Amino acid sequence: MRPARHRRRAAWASLAVAGLLAGCSSGPGADVDLEPAGPAPTSSDGGADAGPDGEGRATDPSPAPLTDPVEPDLDLAVSTPREDSVYPAVGDPGVDALLYALDVSWDPAAQRLDATATITFRATRSAPRFQLDLAPSMTVGEPTLDGEPVPFARRGKDLVVRAPVEADQRYELSLDYVGTPSPTRAPTTRGDFSTTGLTITDTGELWTMQEPYGAFTWYPVNDQPADKALYDITVHAPAPWTGIANGHLTGLDTADGTTTSSWQLTEPASSYLVTLAVGDYTHRSNATESGLRVDYWTPRGMVQHLGGLETAAASVDWIESRLGPYPFDSLGLVVTDSLSAMETQTMVTLGNSDYVLSPQVIAHELVHQWYGDQVSPDDWRDVWRNEGMTMLMQWLYEDDHDIAPLRNTLQAARNADQGLRDAYGPPGAYDARQFGGSNVYYCPALMWNELRVALGDDEFFRIARSWLTDHDGRSVGREQVVEHWEKATGLELSAFFDDWLLGDTTPAPGVPGA
Repeated sequence: MRPARHRRRAAWASLAVAGLLAGCSSGPGADVDLEPAGPAPTSSDGGADAGPDGEGRATDPSPAPLTDPVEPDLDLAVSTPREDSVYPAVGDPGVDALLYALDVSWDPAAQRLDATATITFRATRSAPRFQLDLAPSMTVGEPTLDGEPVPFARRGKDLVVRAPVEADQRYELSLDYVGTPSPTRAPTTRGDFSTTGLTITDTGELWTMQEPYGAFTWYPVNDQPADKALYDITVHAPAPWTGIANGHLTGLDTADGTTTSSWQLTEPASSYLVTLAVGDYTHRSNATESGLRVDYWTPRGMVQHLGGLETAAASVDWIESRLGPYPFDSLGLVVTDSLSAMETQTMVTLGNSDYVLSPQVIAHELVHQWYGDQVSPDDWRDVWRNEGMTMLMQWLYEDDHDIAPLRNTLQAARNADQGLRDAYGPPGAYDARQFGGSNVYYCPALMWNELRVALGDDEFFRIARSWLTDHDGRSVGREQVVEHWEKATGLELSAFFDDWLLGDTTPAPGVPGA
């Protein structure tokens, strides 16, 4: 997720540097004015994208190409769910979801979601029952487990299925559900991010951003980051509206006034990285230097921000030179009515504003495809791992593209570090009521930069790439991060990481022993 800009409130927060994009918070001393210091991003009204490197890239206004669906490899999605240490009320460690097959119909006039979910999962332990998360506003029909009806109970958002399961056995749960979805309150005071989950616009369109949880507002799910799964999503919407979701577009058809779109995500994703948008969308595309097609789904008639949006292909080229090949086999961006941006896997979700659609924010969300999506945290205590590396990469991008000098950005971030720790807590032990605070962005970004300076760019990015390769497609914990960097560098880094992630005060510059 992108950090949003702040107004200045406290003396420690006097940051007027491009790229320091703190989340809007109403907490004491937390608001920061972070207006870009560099030139404003340019926009384009059509046929070509002037990328951040100044090179035009032709776009394709033709209908989106389809990809043949494939048989999902469920073994890719085997995970080790756990009770989250920050938000333990969400998710069930007894369920390892492997595949969510969702068939969703949206009636904007009635504001009614009518859906069927078929969930293939592995039981991680033998138990007389198991549960998923689903908003209480959704009325559930009679579920079946491997084709047999099973009893269930509703306890708030908990959908408890009263059927015995055996450890390491795989099952298929199917259920129909219907209702008017609404987002749930987010555990934060950010101004751009007060709710999480599915949102209905004034015109009846849908969009979702669901970090740290909120997928349960529109489908039954094990809503925790440790459990990655595959997805097949089919969306029925009144023509000319189109449903947009993650992965490859495998079907697109309009009949009897209804448009049906089908999407397949063949690489496992945590539930917070899933997206759904329904609206009047048009399609464009361009390509990276390696030939990856980048699809852009924008509201019909949108012209103003296309230039910033379509820098995505060139940004992927820039990121690949540091973090290695793009980790998935499809990439798209969808523009919604949100105030923020979210790194939803293979289909980035973006709000429709100048700043959110600027090249540096686009680059930020794309870096997350590597750091956050390819390898995800297994506990929300480690959201710093998503945001810290991504924030550093954004700062480097801004420096390379003459948006903001790195030296100034680093100094401003270091000046702010202590105030952020005071307001939100250390980045690795933050206040659970302040999810997405600026501390999980700037403090760990400074930490990673200390390692980058100590090791040099070549060695730093070699290790950063090897982390992704070694943990590809998995959700892993903080201990694995320390172990990986210690082994790769030969340095004793436990105290270094602890000081930056758990300390109440800003650590001194440098890496001991380096």
